[in-house]
Amino acid sequence: MDDQTRTELEAAAFRRLVAHLRERTDVQNIDLMNLAGFCRNCLSKWYRAAAEDRGLDMDYDQAREIVYGMPYADWKASYQTEATEAQKRAFEATHGN
Repeated sequence: MDDQTRTELEAAAFRRLVAHLRERTDVQNIDLMNLAGFCRNCLSKWYRAAAEDRGLDMDYDQAREIVYGMPYADWKASYQTEATEAQKRAFEATHGN
């Protein structure tokens, strides 16, 4: 496979992942972190880092809006729920210090 084709396939897969996460507003970031070790915020940070690696000026809020499909504050107000004690314990067990 040539580099251009691989880049196009990777970009398509990334777009599908982002679209899927936008559709699954019921899945909380803490659930993603507990199960997969990354969340929408991680994707936003990786996106920003990739932009910066290419000399593009992008802040974290801009990257979050790309991943969330709306300003983060709007997503948080509409979809984020308070983490349960069980979710917090699971997070601490896998990501704690």
